[in-house]
Amino acid sequence: MARILGYIASSLDGFIATDDDNLDWLFQYNDMDLGEHDYKLFIKGIRTVVMGRGTYDFIANDPTPWNYGDQRVLVVTSSPIDRPKGELEVRSDVDALIAELRALEDGDVWMAGGGQLQMTFLEKGALDEIEIYLIPELLGGGRPLFPATGYRDSPKLISAQQMDRGCVRLHYRFDRFE
Repeated sequence: MARILGYIASSLDGFIATDDDNLDWLFQYNDMDLGEHDYKLFIKGIRTVVMGRGTYDFIANDPTPWNYGDQRVLVVTSSPIDRPKGELEVRSDVDALIAELRALEDGDVWMAGGGQLQMTFLEKGALDEIEIYLIPELLGGGRPLFPATGYRDSPKLISAQQMDRGCVRLHYRFDRFE
């Protein structure tokens, strides 16, 4: 069974983007040394990438090339994607998608992008682990790491590490079967 993983950066005050979806605050840390936790190493272990429509649109509007040629990409949306930027599949039924992902045996799944879809997966007991990279920036508002839905949980801390440039890596597991 594939693990469903989160890997995301957040400002110190809990935001993943500004209100206008700007990530310039994060891009200034692109040269940060994360060692064995670097995104380029993380993505090599991922077979399937799942993202919501907002994340897909953000990536599709960016002029850089499609970065997911080695992964299967699933976009959760109820609207068709007319001219996809890269090879992808569309899903609209989250429950059916979770069942499909749980049946995978050929590598891990990454919940890419925003907190909305990750929260949906959390609420359905379908996010196994998450790595959160706290970036030493205060945005004062924006898109929250996790939208306030009333959902409560007590994930188990696997590790906390000080990284380069004041970043802190938090790695949690959501134990569902204890």
